[in-house]
Amino acid sequence: MAIRPHFGGSIGRTQAESEPWWPTPVHPGDDAPNVVVILLDDLGFSHFNCFGSDLVTPNVNRLAEGGLRYSNFHVTPLCSPTRAALLTGRNHHTVGMRGISNWNTGFPHMTGKMTEHAATMAEVLRDEGYSTFALGKWHLCPMDEASAAGPYDAWPLQRGFDRYYGFLDGETDQFAPDLCYDNHRVDPPATAAEGYHLSEDLVDKAIEFIHDTTSVRPDRPFFTYLAFGATHAPHQSPPEYLARHRGKYDEGWDVARERWFAKQLELGIIPAETVLAPRNPGVEPWDTLPDAHRALAIKLQEAFGAFLEHTDAQIGRLMDALAELDKLDNTIFVVLSDNGASQEGGPFGVLHEMKFFNFLIETPEEATDRLDEIGGPNSHANYPWGWAQAGNTPFKWYKQNTHEGGVHVPCIVHWPARISDAGGIRPQFHYVTDIAATVYDALGITAPEVYKGLEQFPLSGTSMAYSFDAEAALAPTEHRVQYFEMVGHRAIYADGWKAVTRHTHGVSFDDDQWELYNLSLDPSECNDLAESESTKLAELIELWWAEAEANGVLPLDDRGVELFSVRFGDHLTHSKERRYTYRPPMAPLPAQSAAAVAGRSWELKAAVTRAAGDGGVLYAMGNGNSGFSAFVQNDRLLFDYNCFGDHYVAESVIAVPTGQSEIGVRFERLGRNGRATLVVDGTECGSVEIPFVMQVISSVGASVGYDNGLPVSTRYDNAFPFEGTLHRVDIELLRANKKESAEIAEAQQRSDMTRQ
Repeated sequence: MAIRPHFGGSIGRTQAESEPWWPTPVHPGDDAPNVVVILLDDLGFSHFNCFGSDLVTPNVNRLAEGGLRYSNFHVTPLCSPTRAALLTGRNHHTVGMRGISNWNTGFPHMTGKMTEHAATMAEVLRDEGYSTFALGKWHLCPMDEASAAGPYDAWPLQRGFDRYYGFLDGETDQFAPDLCYDNHRVDPPATAAEGYHLSEDLVDKAIEFIHDTTSVRPDRPFFTYLAFGATHAPHQSPPEYLARHRGKYDEGWDVARERWFAKQLELGIIPAETVLAPRNPGVEPWDTLPDAHRALAIKLQEAFGAFLEHTDAQIGRLMDALAELDKLDNTIFVVLSDNGASQEGGPFGVLHEMKFFNFLIETPEEATDRLDEIGGPNSHANYPWGWAQAGNTPFKWYKQNTHEGGVHVPCIVHWPARISDAGGIRPQFHYVTDIAATVYDALGITAPEVYKGLEQFPLSGTSMAYSFDAEAALAPTEHRVQYFEMVGHRAIYADGWKAVTRHTHGVSFDDDQWELYNLSLDPSECNDLAESESTKLAELIELWWAEAEANGVLPLDDRGVELFSVRFGDHLTHSKERRYTYRPPMAPLPAQSAAAVAGRSWELKAAVTRAAGDGGVLYAMGNGNSGFSAFVQNDRLLFDYNCFGDHYVAESVIAVPTGQSEIGVRFERLGRNGRATLVVDGTECGSVEIPFVMQVISSVGASVGYDNGLPVSTRYDNAFPFEGTLHRVDIELLRANKKESAEIAEAQQRSDMTRQ
């Protein structure tokens, strides 16, 4: 049987008796605008200069001056859920992303990937004739599916993007990132010493992708989704940017917050009746802090400010590239943040974020000798609560919370070909699902009801296009109701009113204390009306439950340790026998795809063939900030356990034989401490006592046969690939007791909650 696609011509016995036919290519029209969506990470409402701060963002200011600032724009309180809602136009529970993509709870609202019953903007626009590009942070596939082994169904190219360049996890080192190009991993094109930085690389590739399509198909518009790692920790930027921010924040967060609040009032970004929210619990008055605390906080904020300015410069490069192509004016250019400023730096800030994940409180006094490293390749820093709340001015609370500090973010839309009210401010309530609805409306596209044979969830968002006209500056919002939920924290917005509660893990949801605010009069949630307007509060709580039912929010789930004990249970290891075999050459392994050695006992054996003098890395995990490496050097077997910059090194007392041998490490967890023993052909030949066993090693994964990224060990200064033949590396996880399993799960829970 002949199977042909639809053919509009006729086929006879010969060409002369036949009529050819060519299908008409799909094209959105000669005047169809390009679409660029730029998403920043952990950026608070006031951080852009044009939203109140005195941070340096001249290029974002250019977009605001030529477009519209949405001063009442909202998102989810975490990164993966916001990204899923942004790209699909549906609420995050509906599409399977209740929390971060690292989770899979076994319920439809948390699968770690976006359901195929919700087509992405990339899928819809590609079918309309657009070229589609994604760059930067993805974090929308399960991280145990992010290795070269796949599966790939939740990777960018399988969700509508023609090309991709970026990183799949929730964070990465800006100087030595874990990069993917399309469907495969690649090494960064340069090193930090050679001037490399990820943000610059992403924009280089964005411009390259755009040039590729406009040079060959200038008639075809493009959709570019650029999700910077900035300004998520680690806060890292080139040294010249760090130098420009020295001394800029010596006044502290109280003075900065008051000044930023005053500027917001002056700009009209917030209503005149807005009150500056009081300090969050744990945020101390700046003038009462000890000198060491202030010194650390200043350096951490300098790193953040430099990181943001450097990111802004890259946005400017992209804008200039579009202007050179004469495409900037007819590009729908959207800039927003995925959630409010991060609280993961704790009350003091952290020089090394992984210490926080390991329940180690790093005091400012301990960081004194390393302040000059902050912002550079050897730091993994995050600022303290005081600077985070300043970034969320005038609001209270932070990322993860459903109060305004967690969900109220800046948003700018720039489209000179359509927006005439350049520099205007739009106070209407809007939500992240509205971006897709706006793009579809602007392009005259109707989201498909069936896509690839699958019935689609209806869009949750409302188009913002009605607000583009000057006469609509004060028009009532068309997004009248929106629920919020994150790990039990809940809120509901309805016609200017908001009910909200901060949930405490383990407390009955029925016992949560709800607050009530009239946001039209009290945008910063300072006047709780729960008692005086109890009828209104009851009405909104009932509405929240109705919205939860309609959008797949249930069952409510505040699990932390329990959730991760499911994910990291023995039945979910890649090998049911708890053994892993790696055969190089192979791509680097994401942290959650590699053998789960953190916080437990394990054994590594490497089968090698070598000549005298052959050395190199057998297996490495982490990077120069924390990790471990097993390697051969000067004919000896070595193991370096890098515990946040403290190196515990074992070196074999015998030489590694030439020819074939089996060499490795036996790692024993002994309560809080540990011991690593070197083994050569079955003979123990060296050991080192380790005073603290890391329960979370690093957000950087593992590499076999070399050390990927910033070297773990100070005994070598590059990837140090193994020079002999590394036949295989076998890792066996030794069974942990119940206490150790709970500690591992809790540490991983803290780690993944903060890598958003």
